[in-house]
Amino acid sequence: MNQKLKEKIMESLSAVLPITGIVLVVSIFLVPLELGTMFMFLTGALMLVAGMGFFQLGAEMSMTPLGEGIGVQISKTRHMLLIVAIGFGMGMIITISEPDLQVLARQVPSIPNMTLILTVAVGVGIFLAVAIVRILFQVSLAAILAVLYLALIGMSFLVPKEFMAVAFDSGGVTTGPMTVPFIMAMGVGLASVRGDKNASSDSFGLVALSSVGPVLAVLILGYFYNPSQASYELASLADVVTTRDLLWEFLTSMPPYIKEVMVSLVPVAAVFAVFQLFPRRYQQRQVKRILVGFGYTYIGLVLFLCGVNVGFAPVGSFLGKEIGAAGWRWLLVPIGMLIGYYIVKAEPAIQVLNHQVESVTNGAVSAKAMNRCLSIGVSASVGLAMLRVLTGLPIYWIMIPGYLTALVMSRFVPKMFVGIAFDSGGVASGPMTTTFLIPLSIGACEAAGGNLMTDAFGVVALVALTPLIAVQIMGIQYQAVMRKSGGSAAAVPQYAAALDVSPVDDIFDFEDEDIFDLEEDENGYE
Repeated sequence: MNQKLKEKIMESLSAVLPITGIVLVVSIFLVPLELGTMFMFLTGALMLVAGMGFFQLGAEMSMTPLGEGIGVQISKTRHMLLIVAIGFGMGMIITISEPDLQVLARQVPSIPNMTLILTVAVGVGIFLAVAIVRILFQVSLAAILAVLYLALIGMSFLVPKEFMAVAFDSGGVTTGPMTVPFIMAMGVGLASVRGDKNASSDSFGLVALSSVGPVLAVLILGYFYNPSQASYELASLADVVTTRDLLWEFLTSMPPYIKEVMVSLVPVAAVFAVFQLFPRRYQQRQVKRILVGFGYTYIGLVLFLCGVNVGFAPVGSFLGKEIGAAGWRWLLVPIGMLIGYYIVKAEPAIQVLNHQVESVTNGAVSAKAMNRCLSIGVSASVGLAMLRVLTGLPIYWIMIPGYLTALVMSRFVPKMFVGIAFDSGGVASGPMTTTFLIPLSIGACEAAGGNLMTDAFGVVALVALTPLIAVQIMGIQYQAVMRKSGGSAAAVPQYAAALDVSPVDDIFDFEDEDIFDLEEDENGYE
C-alpha cells in the first residue's frame, strides 16, 4: 500500500473509532441492536475509514493544487468583471456538485429539489465572488461579516419560523467534502500572489462568506414557499440475517452513490481541463498526479457516502427514536454531546481545514489543537440541538445571541483567527452531521411528539455556530502568548506547548514521489 495512503487511513481509523465505540456502548447498555444491524453499522464504519483515507489523499493531490492554481490565475487577471464571473461560476459549479446539498434538498417539503439547489448555488456563487474581491482589495473580513450577519438576523424575523432552521442548515451543508478543499486552496492561491504581511490571514474567509450566501438566498426564498408540513422519511433498518445479506445490501445500495459522486466530480474535472488547456499551468507529470488524485477522491467519496448512508444513518435514526421514547430521554443531551465531540473528527473536510491552518500558521495552530477546539464546540452545539428536540426551544433564541457574540469577539481577536473561526463553522457541518445527527434528532423528535420543521431541523446550523466562538477563544489565547513573548517567532513553539502539542512541518508535503510533485514559480506555485 502507498505509505501516504496508509497514513491517511490510520488517521481516519483514529477519528472513526471513538464514535463507533460510543454507539456500541449505547447499544449494549441502553438501546439493544440486533446483530445484523450491528454488523451493518460496523461494515459502514470500515467503509468510512477507507473512504476518508482515500478522500483526504485525493484532495491533497487534486483539489488543493487545482484550487491554488485557479486562485493564482485569478490574481493575475486585471479584468474585474472576469474575476467576478469566474468566482460566481466556480461557486455555482462546486455547490451543485456538493453531495450534502442533495441530501438536504430531498428532505425539505413544499420546495422542488432543483429550486432549492439552484437558490443555494446562486447564493454561494455571489458570495464567493465577493470573497475573492475582498482578498484582492484587502477589505476587512470582520466588517463584511458583521454587516452580512446583521442583515441575516434582521431577515430571519420576516420569514415563517418553520423556514428559519432550514435556511441556516443550508448554509452548513454547502461547505462539505467537495467544496472545502477547493475553496480553501483557492484562498491560499489568491493570497500568495500578494505576498504582504496580511496575506496569510486573508487566505481564510472564503468558506465563511460562501456559507452566508445560501442562508440569505434561502431566507429570500422563504417569502415564496412555506414548508409547514415535514415529509422526512426515516432511514429504515435493513433486514440482514446472513453475511450474504450484508454484502448484498451494500452492493445494491452503492450504484446511486457511484453516479452521484461522478456527477459531482465531472464539473470540477471540466474546470481543470479548461484551466489546463488555456493557461497551461501544470506540467505533464503534475497533470497525471492530479488525475490520480481525482481517482482517489472518487473512490473515497463513494465508499464514505455509502458507508455513512447505509451503515450509519439507519442506526442514528433508530437510536434517536428509541431514546426519545424512553423514560430517560434526557440522557439524549449528554449522549448527543459525547457523539458531537467525536463525530467532528470523522468529517473529511475538517481534516483538510485543520491541516491547512497548521500549514499557513507554520505549526503555531496545530491540527491537533484545531481538532480539540472544534470537538468542544460541536459537542456543545449537539447538546443544544438535543435540548431543542426535547423542549421545543426556538432556534433563534440560540442563533441570534450566538452570532452576535461571535461578531463582537471578531473585533478583538487576530485577523487570521476571524477567518479560521468562520471557515470552521461551515466546515464542521459535513456528511457525518447530515446523515447521522439529523436522523438522530428527527428520530428523537418524532418519538417525543415535537415539530420536525422547528425542533429537529437546525442541528446543522448549530454545529456551524459554536466553532465560531470556540476558535476565537483559541485566538485570544494565541494573542496573549504573542504579547507575552513580545510578538517574536518564539511564540510559535510557546503557543504550541500551551496547547500540549508540538509544531510540525507543512502537512502538504509533495516531495514524496508516490504522491505529487509541485515545482515552484516566482509566486510559489506551479
